Amino acid sequence: MAVVLITGAASGLGWELARASHARGDTLLLTDLDASGLAVRVAELGDERVLGIAGDITDGGVHRQLVEACHLRFGRLDLLINNAGITHRSPTLRTEPQVLRRVMAVDYHAPLELTLATLPLLRESGGQVVAIGSMAGWMPVLGRAGYCAAKSALTQAFEVLRAEIARDGVGLLMVYPSFLDTPIERNALGGDGRPAQHARSTIGKVRRADWMAGEILKAVDRRGQRLFPDRGSWLASLLWRLAPAFYHRQMSRRFAGDLG
Repeated sequence: MAVVLITGAASGLGWELARASHARGDTLLLTDLDASGLAVRVAELGDERVLGIAGDITDGGVHRQLVEACHLRFGRLDLLINNAGITHRSPTLRTEPQVLRRVMAVDYHAPLELTLATLPLLRESGGQVVAIGSMAGWMPVLGRAGYCAAKSALTQAFEVLRAEIARDGVGLLMVYPSFLDTPIERNALGGDGRPAQHARSTIGKVRRADWMAGEILKAVDRRGQRLFPDRGSWLASLLWRLAPAFYHRQMSRRFAGDLG
């Protein structure tokens, strides 16, 4: 079966992807900033097919450790799932620059740099890359300027990268979910870098992480290029492009609590 590297694997969507991949018989290399949480998850899966390496996914040294582990422990890499992410809930004018930089580092720079580091292995296996984008990369979501910017950058970079690596036989799936029931929102940063104090606003249905993991793996199996799992959010993105003034009025009402 496949050797799969999953970032942000200790909780939320990353953990559900790990569970589902393990159930399929895949060999897993899991990484997360939460060292204790990751150790618990590795022990829960509990066999020699699972290796955990804790660390900050924005650290190039961690990328080198992950690539080395693929070489030495497994001898290959078939699938990289760039799942680790962070968000904030704060008006732009009241968000410290370091918060915006941190969101960009985790949500854009880290997945792109890790993907480039693993490409030699993926070329050898004819493997695939998955990147977890967001509908926030296609349309503005008030109170999340840094997150929208990071996911927009991720979207553009990986949509370009797909065409470039296709010549080497490497596939690339961009996933565009909307709101998921995962810790990324519960752990959202406020404008000062501490945990956000107000509840999140949402549009449409909040999906379960295990459901989303299943949809992603089905798209991987068919070597899909894009996954839009939530029809409501896709329609909202069309509304933004076709009637932006109306979209902004609706968004301003729905997300009033995020503007403080």
